[in-house]
Order: sequence, then C-alpha cells, then structure tokens
Amino acid sequence: MGLNSAYLIAETIWGILAHSLALLADAGHNLSDVLALGAAWLAHNLAQRAPSARFTYGLRRSSILAALSNAVILLVVTGGIAWEAILRLAHPAPVVGKTVMIVAAIGILVNGGTALLFMGGQKNDLNLRGAFLHMATDALASLAVVITGGLVMLTGLLWLDPAISLAISVLIVAATWSLLRDSLDMALDGVPKGVDLSGVETYLLSLPGVSSLHDLHVWAMSTTETALTVHLVRTGTDGADNDRILEAAGETLRSRFGIVHPTLQIELTRCDAGCSLGEIPVG
Repeated sequence: MGLNSAYLIAETIWGILAHSLALLADAGHNLSDVLALGAAWLAHNLAQRAPSARFTYGLRRSSILAALSNAVILLVVTGGIAWEAILRLAHPAPVVGKTVMIVAAIGILVNGGTALLFMGGQKNDLNLRGAFLHMATDALASLAVVITGGLVMLTGLLWLDPAISLAISVLIVAATWSLLRDSLDMALDGVPKGVDLSGVETYLLSLPGVSSLHDLHVWAMSTTETALTVHLVRTGTDGADNDRILEAAGETLRSRFGIVHPTLQIELTRCDAGCSLGEIPVG
C-alpha cells in the first residue's frame, strides 16, 4: 500500500507538470488499486478476529466480501477505460511522449513487484487473488502504455493508443470474470471450488453403520475456510462408538476435502425435524 501510494502521488505530480490527462486518469485508476489493497488488508485482519456473541463465526466472511468488491471495482474501472478508448477512437487525442512512457515504465516495476508479493498466496486465497489481479492487470496496462507510446511516436498513428487499450480491457475482463464468479458463489453460500460434494457424500456413507444421510450443506466461511453440516443416520448400532466415528470423520474431512469446520449430527432413526430445505441433488 505504501509503495503504490507513493507512486500515485508521484504520478499525479508528473501528470500536472506534463499537462497529461492520460497520467492523471491513470493516477485515478491507481487510487482504486490502493483502495483495493486496503480492502484486502482490512478483510484479512478482520478474518483473524475471534468469534463473539454477536458474530458467532467471527468476521471471516469479510474476506469473501473484499474479493467480491475487488472484482466489481476492477470491472467498473475497466469499463471506464474501455469507454474512454471508444471515445478516443472516434476522436483521437495527441499522446504525450517520453514523460508518459517513463512514468508507465515505473508503473510496471511498482505494480509488477507488488503482484509478485501476492503470487504465492493467491492460489489458495480468493481475497489475495483479487489483490493480485489488480496489480498484475495494472502492470500489463503500464506495459501496453509504454509499447503504444513508442509505436505512436514512431508511426504517428494516434488510433493505436485506444485500440490497444480496448484489447487490454478485454484481457482484464477475461482474467477477472472467474474471480467475480467464484467470490459471488462464496457470498451466496455456494459449494467452494475444489470441494467434491459427491465425493464427500460417498465418504460419509462409507462410515461404519451409516445407512443414509440428509441435510448436507457445504459452504465457505471465508476465502480459505470451508464448513459442513450433515445429519448421519446410523442403523443397527447402539451409538456406543459415535464419538469415534465423529472424530475420524472430522479428521478425514479436514485432510482429504479441506473442510476445516465440519459439524455432524448422528441419528439412530431418521429425523427430518428442522430440515426444511429438502433433499439436495448431489453428483
């Protein structure tokens, strides 16, 4: 956040001194990046808070909301860039020369370096993935500015600037779409990507004495934690080894399926009281 804030201030100053609307517009874009990093950082810290009487799961879901907001902000900003590019295709504007290229080249280093900081964690954390995409797409956009600026200076073709901006916008939307879809799924309590619901059901039914199950639900508590609730029906048993079954099932759900917060209810006869959602098709 500090590195990008410093670049934002410098870019604004250079934009004013060079009378460059392009640099000032990009500074506004970088402001959204600083806000996105702030949201990711705030959500990461909120997710560490212990449960309370009001928030019995803690504030883990804030990381999901941050990922979703990052995806929406990125798409909105990209839409603004695309709209400006369309307008400039109709009315090409002069491109400021070397100053824009130099500042954009610095942007590649700043945004690319920041993206590298998130590269490892973004694979397993949707919140960090949102921050990574913000930085990576900005580095890509800065690279495009440098290349386009050089081409325009060499050829004098002003339409190259908005045309390449549109192409970059399409790439950003394509890269962001999966983040939007996955974060929206999590916000709506969808089964997290990577969790095999059919495999979970098959495993639970293979537990000793389990004849059936119902009210199976799997959802994301945060961008890194998954929860499960299920009712297991064990017939032909006296329930003496229920604790052992629960302990073994909980450990396997954590290690094999990545479900860190499983809650299992064992019934000796099926009880549908309170199961108002009905059966969920699995597989």
